[in-house]
This record gives sequence, C-alpha cells and structure tokens, in this order.
Amino acid sequence: MSQPTLTIFYQFNPWNPTIGGIQTCIRYVIKYAPKEFHIRLVGTGNGDPNMPVGQWSEAELFGRKFSFMPLIELKNDNIRGLVPTTVKYTMALLGRDFSSDFMQFHRIEPTIAASGWSGKRIFYIHNDIEREMKGSSEGGGILWRYFPAAYYALESRLVRQFDRILSCNTKAAQQYQQRYADITERISYLPNTVDGEVFYSLSPSEREAGRIKLAQELGLSIDTRFILFAGRLHPQKQPLLLVRSFAALNDPDAHLLIVGQGELEEDVRAEITRLELSNRVTLLPPLVQAKLADLYRVSSMFVLTSAYEGLCRGSIEALACGTPVVTTRAGETPNFLTADSGIICEEQTPVAIAEQWRKVLRNPENYPSEACVRVVKPYDARYVVNGIYTELLENWQSEQGQFSGAYA
Repeated sequence: MSQPTLTIFYQFNPWNPTIGGIQTCIRYVIKYAPKEFHIRLVGTGNGDPNMPVGQWSEAELFGRKFSFMPLIELKNDNIRGLVPTTVKYTMALLGRDFSSDFMQFHRIEPTIAASGWSGKRIFYIHNDIEREMKGSSEGGGILWRYFPAAYYALESRLVRQFDRILSCNTKAAQQYQQRYADITERISYLPNTVDGEVFYSLSPSEREAGRIKLAQELGLSIDTRFILFAGRLHPQKQPLLLVRSFAALNDPDAHLLIVGQGELEEDVRAEITRLELSNRVTLLPPLVQAKLADLYRVSSMFVLTSAYEGLCRGSIEALACGTPVVTTRAGETPNFLTADSGIICEEQTPVAIAEQWRKVLRNPENYPSEACVRVVKPYDARYVVNGIYTELLENWQSEQGQFSGAYA
C-alpha cells in the first residue's frame, strides 16, 4: 500500500524562531503525525540558497524528513507589510497543482487557488473571525474588517470544499455551525496543544534557582519576580495595555519580560520610555521553544491583555510549565482556567488588570504548579495530534483497501 501524502499550506518558515499559534500547530503536526504520512510543507523562504523558491527540497525537523517548498521570500513574518502576506502567498499558489491525499489549510484565502486540486481538505480556524473583524482598542485587526460582506461572501463560497473544519475556539466552532448548518457535522472543536517534551514543570527549588540565575544575568535584584508575556506585538494582543498595566502595578520587585516582535514594537518601546519603565521591562526577540520554556518556568505568571483570541498557545505552554495565567476574557483560555491555576480579568483597564497581577504576586501559594499542570494534561500534543491523524490514516487505509478489493 502506498504512503499517504499530507500537504500543509501556510506562509511561514519552520526554521525561523517566529511566535504564533499557527506555526506551532504545524510544527507539532510534523513532529507527532504518524510516520506513515509523507508530509509536504508549502511555506516561505528565508534566503537559504539550499532551498530555492518554487522548488521542492528535502528537509528535516525534529528528526523527521519531509518535503519543503518556499513559495515566496519572507524575511520576518512577525512584521506585517503593506501588502498582506496572505495575498502574496495566494498569488504564488495560482497556476500550480498540489493535489494530495490530504491538504491542510490555515487561512481560507489560499484555497482560491486550489479549486482544481484533488484530495481531502482540512481547514483549521485559529481565531474568532467575528471578533477579529472588530479589531481592538489599539487598532489593527484583519484588513477584511473594512469589507466584512465581501469576506463572508468569499467564505460562503469556499467553506463547503472542506472535509473537516477544526476550530481551537468553541465559540468560533459554534458560529460556523450556525452559519453553515448544511455541513455542521464537518465542524468540530479541536484544542490547541502543548509539547510535553519541551514544556514541563520543575521542582520548587529548581524554579527558584532558575529565577535567581535570570535575575543575576539581567543585573537585577535576586528578589525580582518576573511577569512574562510572549506573543506578537500586534493590536490583537493590546501590548500597550500590557505596559500600562505593569506601570499601574507599581511594584519595585516586579520585572516585565516581553518576548516578541510586531507592528507595534516601536509604540511599545516609546510607551516604556514615556512611563519611565526602561529599567523594569526587558524586550526580547522571538525565542526557540526550549528557551521560551525556561522563561515560563521561572516567571511568577504569564499574562495576556488580548482583545480577542482563539486559544492562546502561550497560556497552555505556561500552565504546562507550572506557571499560572492571568488573562483578559478573550478566547478559549478563560473556559478552562481554574481558581488555582489563574485569574480572568473582567475589566480591560490598567488598574483592574494590575490588581489581578498583584493577587498572584502576593499569594503564589494559591496557584501551585501542580494545579497548573493538571489543567492542561488533556492538551498534550503527543496524544491529540497523533490521535486525529491516526484517525485520518485509518480512514485512508480503509478506503485504499476497498478500492483495491473492487479491482481484485
């Protein structure tokens, strides 16, 4: 029996240290999907002459060999350009044929180019599109927000091509089921996942030693407590609200770590300067997962000030590392946080958010590592990803057997 091919479409390069839930989702598929799949990734180039644009190259990630084709060059996918990357990527797909046994899409627009391709199609929904259309108080949002009727018309035309539609947000899944009642059986909730081989908790003594070591490396007092945010500095995440909330906290022993890049980076730096926080906030570029996990494990909390989310992968990574999460009511995270694993901020103001951060700093014993880890046990990528792709593989094998039997 031949090997099934799974082709993944998304505008990123898996060897770049980018921050984003979609990128991590794809990396986990490469790592944990059954080895019976031949995986192909149609992504973007980073200038590597060994992987020329428009050509298939043999690649390896996590010890797994797969085929990789960069469609366009993209220096930094954390920064939005004047022309949306999705548009450039979709245009580069036109006129090509990537027919496969399975095709995985993470944006609906590229499927415009896939009308004549054969194979089963899987569509991942990573955000609440209705909320995303509204943007945030810090501007931004997707460009479709200016043309919502056009977007929904396009979506309605394209959505029925998918054999499975998977959403990491229960509200978004319900919205799709309501809008497209004729295909509701194809739409389901699939949680984001976390790699337990990378994100895991330490003993209290190890956490404390790591915290002191980081404080010393940054030239800070050994009494410093770290508050961590990791994500793109985009309007969706409301990073200016993050910085203002830290200013409102006004705790000399607290230090804010911001890991990420994005279109609001200069605004964030300016706000830090304006609020005279330069010695109390450290900005770091996107990090590889292992180094990011080290920061989760030594921080007092992971914080989100987002206007909207799907299921923020940073929140489940932090919890897996035994670190509580304090979040605005955005996306899926508030639906699974427990009283001993984090706090939900109902009001999106600096003072209200700072007050919730203060509770965790003053009462860390109320948020034990064991409680945090317990919350995300069902989200282990080894089991979730392997499970869904094992199901696809078994269905494919069954269909192949029936086809062979018909011609025996």
